[in-house]
Amino acid sequence: MRAIAAWRTALAVISLAAATAATAQDWPDKSITLVVPYPPGGPTDIVARVVAQGLGDELKQTIIVDNRSGAGGNIGADMVAKSTPDGYTLLMATTAHAINMSLFKNLNYDTRKSFAPLSLLTQGPLVIVARPDLPASNVRELIALAKATPDKLSFASSGNGQSTHLAAELFDAMAGVRMVHVPYRGSAPALTDVMGGQADVMFDTMLSSMPYVKGGKLKALAITGAKRSAAAPDVPTVAEAGLPGYEATAWNGLLAPAGTPDAVVQRLSASLHKVLERPDIKQKFAAQGFASAWMTPADTARFLDAEIGKWASVVKTSGATVN
Repeated sequence: MRAIAAWRTALAVISLAAATAATAQDWPDKSITLVVPYPPGGPTDIVARVVAQGLGDELKQTIIVDNRSGAGGNIGADMVAKSTPDGYTLLMATTAHAINMSLFKNLNYDTRKSFAPLSLLTQGPLVIVARPDLPASNVRELIALAKATPDKLSFASSGNGQSTHLAAELFDAMAGVRMVHVPYRGSAPALTDVMGGQADVMFDTMLSSMPYVKGGKLKALAITGAKRSAAAPDVPTVAEAGLPGYEATAWNGLLAPAGTPDAVVQRLSASLHKVLERPDIKQKFAAQGFASAWMTPADTARFLDAEIGKWASVVKTSGATVN
């Protein structure tokens, strides 16, 4: 009887392994939807479309980019969290999905528990840009102007909870100033109002801001990373320009719904590794101030956990909250 029981257990293990292998081999047999929780044309959307093309090439399937914007990235995230965990619906996650855990009082998903991490995609600094006629051309002058006119200067952001919001809140806290936050539904309308003078500054991705800087419609004050960016080598970091210790970066990552079969997760991870190592894709990202940043699923989970903790302290210090 013991021998029969052992034989049946072994057979079950073999059958499970065979089924798992079959899942990995057969998947994907239809198109995959990549949900981008922001409007078309923004920096996250641009990165998503580059990755979607490369991933589609690797998997031999069409990757459909589906823009589901709203609520600081929460509408799209909630949609993916509730999707069938079969690898056919993925989320383009950003720094906001770490920030939102402490910024929003009521979330319908949990960034740690509702998703299966696949990989980080890109990392890069933001750039502080200002309307051309702002009487401040560097960080020291911006801080002095903000102190001289408390609650008068405004900063635009791509939405509540975005890195473009909290990077400015961190700046305010460290500099001892208070600028008024003006949230928008994406970078494009926010930048338009900065260029038009309806807002004074913005902490934005280099991808969307630098073309306007080069065109003379905005002026760049500083880079928020720990070191200067190759995409704008003449622009100093915030730390070297007058606020020592300041650093803020933005990232994009790819997540699947929690419960997605491990075989599918590993297939996606391996495919993403190949995509992000492609020289042409690295070059596309680097030209816009981003670095290709593949991680294993386990490392991505640890990264997300650290980011949630880091931004929770910034949210607490700033006092920012969204119902």
